Amino acid sequence: MADADPEIRIRDRIAVGPTFTQSDADALNDRFRDATTQEMLTTALGEGLLGRVAAVSSFGAESAVLLHLIATADPSVPVLFLETAKHFPETLAYRDLLVERLGLTDFRNLTPDADLLAAKDATGLRWSYDPDGCCDLRKVEPLARAMAGFDASFTGRKAFQSATRTALPRFEIDTADTAGRLKVNPLITWTPADIDAYFAQHDLPRHPLVEQGFPSIGCQPCTNRVKPGEDPRSGRWAGWEKVECGIHTPLPDGDPNLPSF
Repeated sequence: MADADPEIRIRDRIAVGPTFTQSDADALNDRFRDATTQEMLTTALGEGLLGRVAAVSSFGAESAVLLHLIATADPSVPVLFLETAKHFPETLAYRDLLVERLGLTDFRNLTPDADLLAAKDATGLRWSYDPDGCCDLRKVEPLARAMAGFDASFTGRKAFQSATRTALPRFEIDTADTAGRLKVNPLITWTPADIDAYFAQHDLPRHPLVEQGFPSIGCQPCTNRVKPGEDPRSGRWAGWEKVECGIHTPLPDGDPNLPSF
């Protein structure tokens, strides 16, 4: 029997390389350099440029903006929420409100592995002596499992939130993920004024804890109020040398020539 067409054999091979490369991220940053956030989202989702993509949302202080933008472009985009069992009750109520209000049709509640929790945090107090370990159990591991079905994710990170986020581009490769997944930061250059204007323009509900002095909201045991003028994320893991939960890692360099709104 004659061998099959070599081109067909090549097409049928299972791809084992990264989903995205740094050159892919660079090309996307170049393509959308002068595009507004909504233009970028509409085009990227409409043309399938991101592959299988999900939004990872904390349903925190500013989450309604990105979720509204995504829902406007494509409400069927899966939205992943890490239910750590340590959230403020207000956050869970806000999550439910936004899912209904924005018409998010594929909301997914991610929970920690019960056996891992029993083995490594049976008392539920690991946050008090090992916040990194707690985040690994309740955020990093569940999200890693969920992301196995996706090529890219949307994040709500913004440059003004902390010094570790000022250099982030719109499109980046997840350096902690050997699968070569893409992270998309649609709001990275938005300012607090941009955020406030969007909330007002679209009459979006605010997280109830914002008015109580919580500009950045995570799990209840590791989130404190922030004084006026302080870094918005200074209330997260106060007293620890920790600035991220482990899902995100800051980049050393970024692209300062991105559009602001």
